[in-house]
Amino acid sequence: MEFLRWLFEATIPIGGSVLVVREVVGNVFGLASALGGMRRKVWAWPVGIIGNLLLLTVFLGSLFGDVDQANLLGQAGRQIMFIAVSIYGWRQWRSSRNQLREKGTGQSGTTAITPQWAGWKVRMGLIATMVVGTLAITPLFRMLGSYEPVWADAWTFVGSLLATYGMARGWVEFWLIWVAVDAVGVPLLFAAGYYASAFMYLFYGVFTLIGFFVWARAQRHEKPQVETVLPDPTIQPPAHN
Repeated sequence: MEFLRWLFEATIPIGGSVLVVREVVGNVFGLASALGGMRRKVWAWPVGIIGNLLLLTVFLGSLFGDVDQANLLGQAGRQIMFIAVSIYGWRQWRSSRNQLREKGTGQSGTTAITPQWAGWKVRMGLIATMVVGTLAITPLFRMLGSYEPVWADAWTFVGSLLATYGMARGWVEFWLIWVAVDAVGVPLLFAAGYYASAFMYLFYGVFTLIGFFVWARAQRHEKPQVETVLPDPTIQPPAHN
């Protein structure tokens, strides 16, 4: 209990403001999850869930005693979404890893999934969902009192949902969705005073580009192998009447 009290109350003074310790810790878990995701390790999902729980308490700061912090409903809501989709992704990757082990594929039997391209039909669907979802959720977030510009909060929420789902499905393109999320999310977090998250997301922007090329290369080199059985020339086909 003493540790939890410290975790919820501890701050780090930075100039004229302070950083909430659990925001820093939550982002460290998020970074560890991203590294695990790039390596396609199943443990990336539960590690990410721990970070999501911590950040949920940060972005709903007023409910946890941080009266000076702005509430970012999109950022808070996406932590809940992350947890739900991460449970799905966790199960998907565990099942996929077991299948790869049975087939004798993957890197030393520990790689959870083989990356694949989503294809143009899915890409167009993702883009449409990103735009339409942002337009649809923005009025709701504004009504609930989210931080301005509200559309940016909605954009990060919808994009994060799509990126996490794409990661669970093993689509290489999910890394590019994160790039689009970070491009909007970083300025929003700086403006709202969430500096630890803003700097971490700025780093994510570079990291996601690296992850994209890592997964794209893995997709080229880890395509499923198809066994081809050549006909035995000594066996004659049956004669037709």
